[in-house]
Amino acid sequence: MSRQEVVNYWSIGAPLIGVALFGVIEAVFHASPPGLLYLIAVPILFVTVFAAVHHAEVIACKVGQPFGSLLLALSVTIIEVALIVSMLLSDDAGDSPVARDTVFAAIMIVLNGIVGLCLLIGGLRFHEQEFRARGATAPLGVLGTLAVLCLILPNFTQSIYGPIYAPAQLMFVAIMSLVLYALFLFVQMVSHRGDFLDLASISAEDHGPVPGRTLLMAVMLLPISLITVVLLAEMLAEPVRSAIIGAELPEALVGVIIALIVLMPEGIASIRAATQNKLQTSLNLALGSALASLCLTIPVVSLISIVQAQPLVLGLDAEHIVLLVLTLFMSTLSLAMGKTTIMQGGIHLVIFGAFLAISAIP
Repeated sequence: MSRQEVVNYWSIGAPLIGVALFGVIEAVFHASPPGLLYLIAVPILFVTVFAAVHHAEVIACKVGQPFGSLLLALSVTIIEVALIVSMLLSDDAGDSPVARDTVFAAIMIVLNGIVGLCLLIGGLRFHEQEFRARGATAPLGVLGTLAVLCLILPNFTQSIYGPIYAPAQLMFVAIMSLVLYALFLFVQMVSHRGDFLDLASISAEDHGPVPGRTLLMAVMLLPISLITVVLLAEMLAEPVRSAIIGAELPEALVGVIIALIVLMPEGIASIRAATQNKLQTSLNLALGSALASLCLTIPVVSLISIVQAQPLVLGLDAEHIVLLVLTLFMSTLSLAMGKTTIMQGGIHLVIFGAFLAISAIP
């Protein structure tokens, strides 16, 4: 049996086993399974993440960049939004900060954790990596603008005491999020598509032709894999939350863990691209995922907040504001020149470590 056949088997089997496990737990145990099933669900979850990456890469080989990066970013973000919405609707407290915590965690994980690892690994392997600066600063500019509008400004408005927006303000921010994201997609896909392609010539010969049967299976199994990830993550969310509260840790760690799980497919794909000296593809995946997470999550949860007449907590605490500003500042310095080394990777990983430490010990 060839290696490709083995890969196909596990990438097909993992999401199907995950869906079956979730169905058994819901039907037989009514979402209260014994601890052993939770232990079984964890490795299935991680294998399914790798399966999602595999199927996304197959499709990306066919459609090319940057469309492949956008496909994975949108797919994962839709699942992330669905998970956040389900937790908001099931939360007894209408002003739950889970959306804010998850979006902020996604930004920190992407800009410091994923980008930091990509820059460090790429720098260790290739000494210095180059990319198109305009292709990195464009999403970073949108991300920085919306991060400040959505996560910092609510603390300083006067219509309603923060950290929430008045309904009219919230609607404005939600609309602007969609407008800026649509403008970014137009720039990335149409007007300046070349800014988002790797400097090295990447063509179909790099990957070889994708058989029609393989492509069809990837198209069907990618959404199944992503849905399986969110179902298993949602199932594990309650025991994780209980463990966090039992350990007397901040409940904001729930958002961090949700973001870590949901962003794993893009994180793994980004690191793989960096090891192949395709840093532009890595940045497309990483920055695109953070941008999609912010631009799509905020409008959806804003609409739910307005319809239900419930306050939506958006403003960050002071220590998180400092980390966000530091992250945006260092990201600008790292990505504005079009060249990176291990130095930038190390700095971002230190900021990521500080984020984890402050999340656990405020």
